[in-house]
This record gives sequence, C-alpha cells and structure tokens, in this order.
Amino acid sequence: MDKNDFERPKTPSGNGFGSWWLYGLIALVIIAIQIWSFGTVEKNQYNSTDLETMLRNDDVERLVLYNDETLDVYLKPEKLKAWNLTPSKIPNRPNGTIHYPGKYFNDFWTKFYEKNPTVPKPRLEYDTRPNVLPTILNWLFLISMFGLLWYFVIRRVGGGAGGPGSQIFNIGRSRATLFDQATKVKITFANVAGLDEAKEEVMEVVDFLKNPKKYMALGGKIPKGVLLVGPPGTGKTLLAKAVAGEADVPFFSISGSDFVEMFVGVGASRVRDLFRQAREKAPCIIFIDEIDAIGRSRGKGMFQGGNDERENTLNQLLVEMDGFPTDKAVILMAATNRADVLDNALLRPGRFDRQIGIDLPDLKGREQIFDVHLKDIKTTEGVNSAVLAEMTPGFAGADIANICNEAALIAARRNKTGVDMDDFNYSLDKIIGGLERKSKIIAPEEKKIIAYHEAGHAVCGWFLEHASPLVKVTIVPRGVGTLGYAQYLPKDEYITRTEALNDRICMALGGRAAEEVIFGKVSTGAQSDLDTITRIAYSMVAVYGMNDKVGNVSYYGMSQEGYNRPYSDVTASIMDKEVREIIDVQFIRAKQLLTDRKFELETLAQHLLDKEVLLKSDVEKLIGVRPFFESESAKLAHSG
Repeated sequence: MDKNDFERPKTPSGNGFGSWWLYGLIALVIIAIQIWSFGTVEKNQYNSTDLETMLRNDDVERLVLYNDETLDVYLKPEKLKAWNLTPSKIPNRPNGTIHYPGKYFNDFWTKFYEKNPTVPKPRLEYDTRPNVLPTILNWLFLISMFGLLWYFVIRRVGGGAGGPGSQIFNIGRSRATLFDQATKVKITFANVAGLDEAKEEVMEVVDFLKNPKKYMALGGKIPKGVLLVGPPGTGKTLLAKAVAGEADVPFFSISGSDFVEMFVGVGASRVRDLFRQAREKAPCIIFIDEIDAIGRSRGKGMFQGGNDERENTLNQLLVEMDGFPTDKAVILMAATNRADVLDNALLRPGRFDRQIGIDLPDLKGREQIFDVHLKDIKTTEGVNSAVLAEMTPGFAGADIANICNEAALIAARRNKTGVDMDDFNYSLDKIIGGLERKSKIIAPEEKKIIAYHEAGHAVCGWFLEHASPLVKVTIVPRGVGTLGYAQYLPKDEYITRTEALNDRICMALGGRAAEEVIFGKVSTGAQSDLDTITRIAYSMVAVYGMNDKVGNVSYYGMSQEGYNRPYSDVTASIMDKEVREIIDVQFIRAKQLLTDRKFELETLAQHLLDKEVLLKSDVEKLIGVRPFFESESAKLAHSG
C-alpha cells in the first residue's frame, strides 16, 4: 500500500478539500455581489432639486417613503424618456431613490405645496417592511469572513497547506516522515564512530528484520522496542538515522512533540494513525525522537488526572505498543536524554525490551569520531586525531563536530590552504573559554591581579600529584566575565579517590590563595572557583560518603525523588561544618604550597603579563618539568 492511499483525493491543482472550501467561500462572496448589483439595476439616485422638478412637471406617479428614511420614486411611464430611462423589466420597481429622512421630507412636502398649490399631488405611501436583501448580504459577509478566518487558523495549526494537517479533517493524522526505497537515508553505520557496543545492538535489530527466519528457528522473538538513552550530543539520533540507512524496510521518523496539540484527542489519534500505517507497511521501524515529551510518568506533572492530553497520548502509545500482533514485524525505536522521567509502564519488557546506553565517548571513541569528521576537512600533515582526542576529554560527538567545523572556519578566515593544529587549538579555546575579546581594556593593576590569580592555579596544578596536567594558562579575556583561565588535560577516569578530589579543591583555590600571598587581600575573581569547590565538597559529604563525621550515607537518590531535605537539622549542621573544614584545610594547603613556590609563582605571573599566553612547553622552560608521570599522548598535546 502506497502512502498516497492515506491521503484524500486532490483536485487537479493539488490543493485538496481545503482549497475547494476556500473557492466555495469566494464564490459565495461573488454571488452576493451579483445579487446586490442585480438589486440596483435601473435604480438611480436623485436629490431634492430633481424631486422638485419632477413634481412641477407632473412626472411622478407615486412616492414611497421607505422605513422613514429612503424615498422611492415611481415615474409615469410616458415620462421615463424625459429622464433618459427605459421601462423596468422588474414589476413594481422604483425608478430612483432619494435618501430623505421622514421629518425633513414632511417639511419639504408641506412647504412645496404651499408655494405650488396648483401642482397635482402624486400618491404618497409609507412602507415599514424590513430590507431583507442588505440583511442577508451582511450575514453572508460575516459568515464568509468567519469561514476564511477559521480556514487560515486550521492551516496554521496543521503546519501549512498541502500537508495532512492543513485540513481540519486530517488534523488527527500522523506527521511521521516515511523513508523507504524512494527516499532512503544516506547515513550508514560507517558514519557512526565511537559507539561500537550500541551499533552492535541495533545492527542485530536490522539483521532480524532482514533475516527473521534465522532467529525464529531458534525460538527467538523480535524485540518490540529499543530505547536509546544518553546525554545530549552523543549520537542517539545519528544512530537511528544509520538504522534507517542500513535497514531495507520502511522507516517512520517523528518527534515526541509532534503528538502534542492544542486540540483534545489529537495526540492519541496521531498515535493510532502512526501505528496503523506501520502495520500496513510491516516489517518496518518507527523512530520517536525525544520521547520524554509524551512519555513522562503519569500523575507527576502539573496537570493530573485522566483528562490530561499528554497522559491520554501516552496511554494510547502503551496500548499500541503492547497490541502488536506477533506476526507483524514492527519495531519501535526511541531516544531520550531523560530516561529518569519516563513512565515505568513504558520501560517494562514487552514494550521497550532493550535499553541501550549511549555514554560520552572514551579516548578511543573520540579518536574515531575525529577521524570521521576530518575526512571532510582539508588538513595539514601536523593534524593528529590521537592528540585531538587527548585534548577533548568529556566531549560528546556533537562537540567534536563543532570543534572541527570551527577550526575549518578559522582557517578560512586566516586565508590558509589547510587546517592545522593551531586552528584546532584556537577552536578549542573559543569553545571552552568563549570568543576572544581583544577590544576589552583592563587596567594595569587589575591585569596584575589576574596574572597572579591564574599563575596560582597553574603552580598548584603543576605541583599537586593528582591534579590534571596543565595545557595552557592565559590572561586574555574571553566570553562573558572570563578574564583569564588555566586549561588542563583531565584523564579519562570512571572513579575518583578522596585525594584526587582534595587536590582539585586545592588547585581551584590556588588563584585566591595567590592573591592573598602576594597582595594580602582577595578579590571577586574567584567566584566561579568557589562554586566549583563548594559543589565538590558537598558531594564528598552528602553524596559519596567520604566524610567520617557524616558517615557512609548518600542523599543523592532521595533528593532526586522529590524530598526537600532528606536529613535532619543536626545532620545539616554537621554537613555544613565538614564542608567548611574541607575547604579551609585545602585553602591553607594552597597558601602553604604557593608560599614555598613563591619564586615559580612570581616567574609565571611576570611572563603572563608580558606574553598573556603560556603553553605547557613554556611552563616547563620557566619552572621545570612537572614532577609526576604523564602519558605520552598528554606530553604531545600543546607541546609547541
């Protein structure tokens, strides 16, 4: 069955029923105009002077004062020629009208015959019948305008002319985009990098659709649903596009928000229509992006109860997913970065049988992603995907794509023939720190404080064992409110020990500690550092159970479940005290370290004031090699 079978028959112009409705309204307006024109044939407009002439010449047969405001004039048949008129084809039709309110006409009539007593008087009549024709025309006009307004509202809601939603009778139709042999997606699994385990899972689904007998021979059943879960930018939608490109079956793609509409029942209707089409196209795949738009837990939103439109849509989705016939190979794929808010009934086996976690790529995955994006970029020989992968820990696939694109744009702006590592470094600085603000003028005294602040971070990070290796330190203003920053190269790690967290707090406090060691007072420049260390210290106490006084407890899960404060006032007081103690100990440690390394602090600060940017190689020349082991790839990064 072709998708055209689900559409209404269209006119030769291709506009469908909605345009016929519009044409009908236009025709009604034209007919009304014609009626009005027909009603005014041979009906001339006269004034009081004409009326005096007609009365003196005895041309008037009778006068009719219509509704006490309009005077209809009926001339004698033999007098029509004198007024250049022909006999009316309509019986009892006036030959002319005069807009003459009754009180003025009565004065005119009396005074005229007082002055002209010998002039014969025509028959004078009064008529108070309603004027039906103008009333009908007015109603037709109002109805036509209301119809046009309603038509354009439906077009607006339905997404424009030509689509299924452009007609009021099709507003409940699914808006899913169908990809089949004629409109096949060109993205394949070769375009997806860094997601080897996830690709293996979805490749099995594609293989099942292509060769179902291989699995059914062993008693296997096709999975009904596959849920892709992961942070934003990790490649969930890209993986679904690859499935569409690889699968030799119809592929329906739709967003969760497309089911939500201002009309009651539209969402459930669209769900029914989508699955109806899918069953007729089976075997096929349905992909719903951002399914959390309709899949949130029921009864936990702002609107509760059975009349919630979003809940009705979710209920219909649950019924459709669980109602698949066993002989219909229809697989539902969905993607979300908020699996914690989804309804439990949606996540149970039998609906979403598989939940595939797509996490941030590791070092090897980032290298593969860089290799994919660098194929489309003209680079120089010095560009190394392994080094770029080392420089971007914690970056998602979308972030890496943005870095590569920014580097290409920067190289083009600099009129280069190829993109080199300097362009990638500048792109990374722009994405992490923001746009460089060369026009910002900073007073010399403030610039000196900034230099010592950033030098304090660099020195602490250089001589703390568990701190991340330094890549660059700069006092060039970037972004909004960033007057300088120190860039580090964190390792790919999945667990963090207490000493590593303590070193991070000490390194973050290095800037404020340097200000106090050198100037004896502090500034507001450490605001973001204080936010970071407070978050880390509270996590150590309340989440990770890394404090002896509070104990091996974690309140993270209870906080996520809606508890305002899942601990007593006594525990809160202990937690506040322990957090302050952790931060105070590390601040004293940072001041002591910078006091012992004051020469290195002074050296870096002075060179920052001169050069504004120091790379890792520059720091090694000024204060020596970092005394702790680093990976070879980390040594290559920004080596200059």
